[in-house]
Amino acid sequence: MRLNQLDDGTGGHGGHGGAGGAPDLRTAPEKKRAAANTIETELEPDTGKAAKWADEATTTAVATFGGWAVAAGLKTVDTTWNNQVKTLLGRLAHEKGALRGTVVTLTGQDLAVRTEIAGVRPVSSIAGY
Repeated sequence: MRLNQLDDGTGGHGGHGGAGGAPDLRTAPEKKRAAANTIETELEPDTGKAAKWADEATTTAVATFGGWAVAAGLKTVDTTWNNQVKTLLGRLAHEKGALRGTVVTLTGQDLAVRTEIAGVRPVSSIAGY
């Protein structure tokens, strides 16, 4: 992106970096926060509720088929299910943290660049006097 040209309203120059380069980096902190909050307030709790419901149903089925080979099979399925739920919850927690971390990192980078640019002063012919 070139700094000596006006923004065309797309946040860059036609959505591309200077000299026909790759698109400019853009971020939407509000959307990242909203996605992280959705994971925290909806996906994680709902996944936990679904897992609990399935555990209760499986426990009932195992008790009903006690002594049959199918009960042992259901226990194996339940163990696999619980491991998959733990993996999913871990992944959701990781994604939530990554979204929040990205907001902090990019905001910090933006502030650092802004501070650096603010420190650059144009050379004036008056400065020589």
